[in-house]
This record gives sequence, structure tokens and C-alpha cells, in this order.
Amino acid sequence: MKTTKSDFQFLHSGNGHYKVFYTSPTTGKTWTKITDNMPLIDATYNEDKPKRQDLEILKFICKN
Repeated sequence: MKTTKSDFQFLHSGNGHYKVFYTSPTTGKTWTKITDNMPLIDATYNEDKPKRQDLEILKFICKN
């Protein structure tokens, strides 16, 4: 399945940090990561239609 913005949840976690939850649409398993990568947050969370490449990078960060 393709990664979509709806696979993620974002929670503001302090100054310049977001807690990002990625839930696999296939298995239902959830991964969580706190990130300060604001350019990536801007490219995914703050965009109506984020690029697939940005979503894949964010998924990789959450899972590793």
C-alpha cells in the first residue's frame, strides 16, 4: 500500500519538536518518534498534499 498523510499523527512536543506516530495500514502496528526535523514536518504535516518522497522519509525515521 502507498504511504499517505493519514497514516501519520502529529503531536506538538515542545519548541521545534513533534512526536510523530506512524501506523501501518497493513499490520496496524504503530511506531513513534520525536523529531526536530522541521523542514520535513513542514513538508508533510503542514502540506495539504505532501510529496510521496517526504512521507517515505518520515516513515523511515519513525521506524528506525
